[in-house]
Amino acid sequence: MRSSGAGGQHVNKVSSKVELTFNVASSGGLSEREKQRILLKLRSRLTNDGALVLQCDEARSQHRNKDLVVKRFFEMIKKAVAIPKKRKPTKPSKASKEKRLKSKKITAEKKASRKKPDLGK
Repeated sequence: MRSSGAGGQHVNKVSSKVELTFNVASSGGLSEREKQRILLKLRSRLTNDGALVLQCDEARSQHRNKDLVVKRFFEMIKKAVAIPKKRKPTKPSKASKEKRLKSKKITAEKKASRKKPDLGK
């Protein structure tokens, strides 16, 4: 494919743009669970028939563009397949509670000291 951008006359005569197409559903290298996860996570990037299409025309060299698009593809697949760790709810420690209450007390004293003194009403 012809690439756009910098390059002057060179860009008009050299095909350096690269397009990578990957059909998720017909892939033999992925398990069914991984396919479902990819289809769910990358649904906005997929075509109607379930193909992932990536393009790269950043570099002037076709080889460099090929390297970039393949690297981007693997990162995208790795990120989509990764299952995030479940969050374990935790409670604040005793020290953190005491520290919070101490800072509240200091702030309250600071504000109380700004008041006008009560002259025995």
